[in-house]
Amino acid sequence: MVQRPESIEVSKSAAADAQPRTGGPPERLMLAGSRPRLEELWRTMRIAAEFIRGFRQLHFVGPCVTVFGSARFAPGNPWYEMGRQVGAELGRGGFTVMTGGGPGIMEAANRGAREVGAPSLGCNILLPMEQDPNPYCDRCIEFKYFFVRKVMLLKYSYGFVVLPGGYGTMDELFETLTLIQTAKMAGFPIVVMGRSYWDELDDFIRNRMIPDGTISPEDIDLVKVTDDPKEAADFVVDMSQRKFGLRRGVPPTPRWWLLER
Repeated sequence: MVQRPESIEVSKSAAADAQPRTGGPPERLMLAGSRPRLEELWRTMRIAAEFIRGFRQLHFVGPCVTVFGSARFAPGNPWYEMGRQVGAELGRGGFTVMTGGGPGIMEAANRGAREVGAPSLGCNILLPMEQDPNPYCDRCIEFKYFFVRKVMLLKYSYGFVVLPGGYGTMDELFETLTLIQTAKMAGFPIVVMGRSYWDELDDFIRNRMIPDGTISPEDIDLVKVTDDPKEAADFVVDMSQRKFGLRRGVPPTPRWWLLER
């Protein structure tokens, strides 16, 4: 049996301890290799508690559409204004608009929803930069762990709208696509907005991934591309009603004996 060199395991854990602790040491330490057993148990309990808190707070929000996009676009930027318009159109369509709760396109979508009187939610991640909650959320829930937050953004949504963004937006888009492609999640509608931003990625998918067989030709149909906020919202509304039978109705009632009121 080949033994794993002890110095490799120790160095990874020591490196995590040596890094600056600004901006989320619990998640960094969780991914730092083996930790003391009691520390691992306590972290697992904290993660479970974060899941339960998210489930309880989002149980009564009604059908959502999640809008993904960069935190770095300011008001007046064309992508910001597109996010604001699509948030408003989704709100008019009867959906609660959910975002990552931060600035940029997330703020824009929450702002658009609020401007038409629709519910507006944020699932904010605690970070050392960029991610202060925006002021347009009716409710903002904060998370320490990216993967817990991502589950919340996916679990309560009947559709997803993706606007221009960076690594985080790419991660959210491709994880959502992967879950649908592998049938781990129902085939909820995904709309990508901002054609000019995504052109090169679209070329890569069509001219490299499909010919090389890393995805199937029909996988391209999992995404609708449009720059029209109303068309995007109408597509999500139509798909949610026609494919999943979603109808407007009375949301579930919080129970006092479960401390939900």
